[in-house]
Amino acid sequence: MKGVVFTEFIDMVEDKFGFTTVDNIIENSNLPSGGAYTAVGTYDYHEMLSLVANLHKETQIGVEDLMKVFGEHLFSRLASLYPHFMEGVTDPFEFLATIENYIHVEVKKLYPDAELPSFETELMDDRTLKMVYQSIRCLSPVAEGLIMGCMKYFDSACSISTKMLTEKGDKVEFLISRK
Repeated sequence: MKGVVFTEFIDMVEDKFGFTTVDNIIENSNLPSGGAYTAVGTYDYHEMLSLVANLHKETQIGVEDLMKVFGEHLFSRLASLYPHFMEGVTDPFEFLATIENYIHVEVKKLYPDAELPSFETELMDDRTLKMVYQSIRCLSPVAEGLIMGCMKYFDSACSISTKMLTEKGDKVEFLISRK
């Protein structure tokens, strides 16, 4: 998993819960990296799972809820860090439809070793988009948070229904409906 995901997670935790919480979750996670992340580095995604689990212990907020909040935060930060991906896009469904065949292609050019999830999109009608997330990491709550962040970025209210397509959660369908 790319380091920018870790650095943004640590920044979010510090912002929302304070430096002491960051210090505690890093200390309690027994991380091979020691919790020293750089945005361009690559780290085992299990470190993220450990950090989230320990944040849950510190805050008593559900793991899935923490992942969704992080996904929403991450979208905002990525949009700020990489504004060229947002240029000329005025609709959240239009943006979400570009993830697989444009954004991930560009990410792979910069980071050939990046292991990205896949997203299939299908516009059901002008108010509904179906997205199918697939990843061996089973981090669909983060993906849902990213979708929520995208909708918020474009000031578009929506509801999201989630359907697990596999038992282990490596393939999940999101049905995004504009309100």
